[in-house]
Amino acid sequence: MNRPVSCAEYLEFINDGGYRNPLVWLSDGWDTVCREGWQAPLYWQNVDGSWQQFTLWGMLPVDSSEPVTHVSFYEAAAYARWAEKRLPTEFEWEAAAATSSARAPRGSLLEDGRFHPVPFVADSDSANVFQHLLGNVWEWTNSAYLPYPGYDQERGPLGEYNGKFMSNQMVLRGGSCATPRSHIRATYRNFFQCEKRWQFTGIRLAADAS
Repeated sequence: MNRPVSCAEYLEFINDGGYRNPLVWLSDGWDTVCREGWQAPLYWQNVDGSWQQFTLWGMLPVDSSEPVTHVSFYEAAAYARWAEKRLPTEFEWEAAAATSSARAPRGSLLEDGRFHPVPFVADSDSANVFQHLLGNVWEWTNSAYLPYPGYDQERGPLGEYNGKFMSNQMVLRGGSCATPRSHIRATYRNFFQCEKRWQFTGIRLAADAS
């Protein structure tokens, strides 16, 4: 998919009973949905039949054209299965970023001062360019946070920071609206536990070549 999944698309998943269908969830994910009572992304509230979300600007209506955010890996994986797609591996994601045109538009980053993802705006070139690979939302991949081949953990503080987190976490790529431009690059690896939702995390889908 050349852009992140939008709120409108994710609402289709919600309205189709996605949070009530165990068949699309990983086992641990379904256990989490049942235990935590998840019905929508974090910070979403259904107010008199209308979805609103709590943002850094306060409560706002959910904008259907914005990328969905504050979703866990479990939700991302469930949505992908529901959509009959999958999440990309981090290696597929990085390959896409490496081949993406330099003119490919970025999403919102920290210096923009929005502190919220910006909507995707289609144009005549949209279908041929990866949109918002950097900025807007961290994108879940289907890759576990593990060392690259040949990695040798240092014995000092840097090695401790990297090495001790390489367990039970999944890789995210691309940065978000809270990421400084100077901090993000196409090769940057972020990582979170599968159930975490507080960060600006979103979804990009992939499919096998037919």
